[in-house]
Amino acid sequence: MFITLEGPEGSGKTSHIPPLVEYLREKGYTVFPTREPGGTSIGEQIREVIHDLKNVEMHPRTETLLYQAARAQIVEQVFKPRLQMGEIVISDRYYDSTIAYQGYGHQQDLEQVRSLVKYATGGLVPNLTVLLDVDVEEGLGRKKQNGAEWNRMDAQDIEFYRRVRIGYLEMVKVEPNRWVVVDAGQAWDEVQEELKRLIVEKLK
Repeated sequence: MFITLEGPEGSGKTSHIPPLVEYLREKGYTVFPTREPGGTSIGEQIREVIHDLKNVEMHPRTETLLYQAARAQIVEQVFKPRLQMGEIVISDRYYDSTIAYQGYGHQQDLEQVRSLVKYATGGLVPNLTVLLDVDVEEGLGRKKQNGAEWNRMDAQDIEFYRRVRIGYLEMVKVEPNRWVVVDAGQAWDEVQEELKRLIVEKLK
């Protein structure tokens, strides 16, 4: 089972994964958590380049291609082998982030972006994708308050993040069988309980 968590800035994805993994392991599942970009030595190096606030000159096409390079590595080195062994892989972001951020956010040609994504992933599609949806202003405010990593992708204008959120909601409409939307504006505990319930249901 391949499960991905998606969402705009400040949606809480990263904070929800460790307790979720612990809960599933207690239930007897073999779970491997990871993140994108990153999850491999090569991916983490690429992550540093993409997220470095000094790299203000980076063109959206460069950014898109760097994400795909990191993604191709994690798909072949981590995702495919672990899924073949019967493990549950939970990833903090996957290719939907590229469509939302580099496609909708940067307003690049969506078909071109989708083609790059398909090449990078080798066609590997998640069994379940959870969108932690939150109001843009609320999400950015949370991110500033909680002291989380603040990187180049957090330093866009507000309209960029509005387009990202619209992009996510459009993807949900296109593939309703793969996506589940969780209101991340709720209390953290409520979101966590909903995630546990949704994922256990899917695993059954």
